Amino acid sequence: MERLLLAGSTGLVGQAALALALADGRVGTVIAPTRRALRPHPKLLNPIVDFERLDPDADHWRADAMICALGTTLREAGSRAAFRRVDFDYPLALARLLHRHGAQTLAVTSAAGARPDSRIFYSRTKGELEQALAACGFASLTFVRPALLGGDRARRRAGEHLALRVLTALDPMVPARYRVVPATAVAATLLEAVHAATPGVRIIESEAIRR
Repeated sequence: MERLLLAGSTGLVGQAALALALADGRVGTVIAPTRRALRPHPKLLNPIVDFERLDPDADHWRADAMICALGTTLREAGSRAAFRRVDFDYPLALARLLHRHGAQTLAVTSAAGARPDSRIFYSRTKGELEQALAACGFASLTFVRPALLGGDRARRRAGEHLALRVLTALDPMVPARYRVVPATAVAATLLEAVHAATPGVRIIESEAIRR
């Protein structure tokens, strides 16, 4: 594809997706909008944006496909409202902009258990995002639903770190759906999804992500 937009390129999955996309000969240009500048690369277009005030007419929204790896945690966001802004409002706004500018393929990092009617706020938000994105009109839409992500984070989350250690140690006895998924595997799945551009809406559950 000529142009791939990657949202969330500074996060755990996003960093892995950025590295893979930049090394992928099938991708001409990677567009990675961020708040702060990334390390330059010949294939990288890095517009500095304010996600609260996106320019709807900017040329960098013109892309063949989009990978969305935007996301935070309630602890980092500080409130439910702030969490929803990052995990729902921003991805939906970006998807609508990309679709308006011609993109027909979208792959999104969602989460295991995502359901719009879930009693769990995190899972409900992810489910509502899936529902809203499905209404945008993309010809190919893929949701990747990993369980707990594995990888080296810039900021260690104590509870998550403990869960990772326990689940990794018990991996052979843990059902496939609940096993730790390397962020690199999620990134690779997202990238292959936009290349395949399978028509319709597709959900890739955690156990189907190739480790």
